[in-house]
Amino acid sequence: MELSVSARSKLNDPIGIERREQWFARLQSVFDRSYTGTPPSVSGICGWPDNGALLYSDPESWVAECLENLAGQIGQYDDAERFVPYCVQYDAYGVHFIDKIFGAHVYYNEDSYQWYNDYLDTEVGSLQYPDLDNCETWQTAKRAAYAFLKQDVALPLFGLPTIASALNIAVNLYGERVLVEMPAQPSAAAHDRSVINQLLKDIHRWYRSVLPEKQLQPVIPRERAQPPGYGQLCGCTTQLVSADTYQKLAAPLDNELLGVYEHGGMIHLCGSHSHLIPVFRSMPNLKAVQINDRAALDLELYFAGLREDQIIYLMPCEGMTAETAMRISGGKKLVIIDKVK
Repeated sequence: MELSVSARSKLNDPIGIERREQWFARLQSVFDRSYTGTPPSVSGICGWPDNGALLYSDPESWVAECLENLAGQIGQYDDAERFVPYCVQYDAYGVHFIDKIFGAHVYYNEDSYQWYNDYLDTEVGSLQYPDLDNCETWQTAKRAAYAFLKQDVALPLFGLPTIASALNIAVNLYGERVLVEMPAQPSAAAHDRSVINQLLKDIHRWYRSVLPEKQLQPVIPRERAQPPGYGQLCGCTTQLVSADTYQKLAAPLDNELLGVYEHGGMIHLCGSHSHLIPVFRSMPNLKAVQINDRAALDLELYFAGLREDQIIYLMPCEGMTAETAMRISGGKKLVIIDKVK
C-alpha cells in the first residue's frame, strides 16, 4: 500500500523535521546538564489503523495505514512548550514480544485489553537461543521495520516493540520459580538470563543497523522520546529483588544492554524501586530513569540519590504533580510526560 501524496508530503515536511530536531537538541541539553528554564515536556501522537490485527497478518499494510492516520493528525497538537513527536509504535504482543520469540504461549484478553503469557514448563537453566530465521514473530517484526523504511518518510519516529530486560523476561517466562532458582540454582538461572540478554542485545543491534538513528526510538516514544542514540529497558520486575541481588545478578546485564547504544539509555520503573537507587547510581550506561504510578511518588528520593548526569522522565500522578516535582527539583534534570488531552 502506497501513501497518498498528501500524507507523504506531511510526513516529509521540512518544518516539522526541523522542529523535531530542535526538540531533540533541547532534550539533549537536559542530558548534558546545560538546560535552563522550565523542564521540557513530551506528549506525542501515534498513528493507528482501523484494523489493528494487520500488525500480525500484514505488517506492510499496518505500517502504511498507521502513517496515513498519523498524517491526518499532523499539526493538531503542536505546541511551542511541548514536544509532540509523531510516531509509529510497533507494539506487537505488548510486553510479551520477547516471550513469544522464546516460544511461550502469548494471548490477548478481551476483558482486560491486555496481553498475557503462560509460563514455560521447561526447567530453569535449559533455555535455548531461538532460531530467529524461522521465528514468525521476529520475521513479521522485521517486515514492519522494512516497510517503514520503504515508505521513505523522514518525520515519524519508529517505536520498537517492548524488548524489556533479562530479569523481566525471565520472570515472564518462569514466574516466581526463577526468583527461587536464582539463589538455589545460581548457574542455571544465570545461564537463562545470559541467553535472554544476548537475544535482547542482538535485536536492539539489528534495529540500530536498519533504521535511521534519528527515527529509531525504544518503546513508547510518544511519552519517552529521547535524543537519538539512547536506548531503553523495562525494569518493572526489579522491585521483587533486593539491592544486593539486583547489583550482583541483574544490574550488570542491564548495564550491558544499555551499552548497545552510543549514549547508554533509560530504565522504566512503575513500582517501588527506591531501594535500588544506589545500584542505579553505579551503572555507567544508565543515563535516565522513567518513573510513573507508584515509582513517581519517590521522585524526591530519585532526585537526591541519582548521579548528576542521570535525568528523570516523570509521568505526573495524583500523588506527584508537575508542580510538586518542580518544587522538589527546581526544574533540574527533569522531563515531564504531559499526555495530550
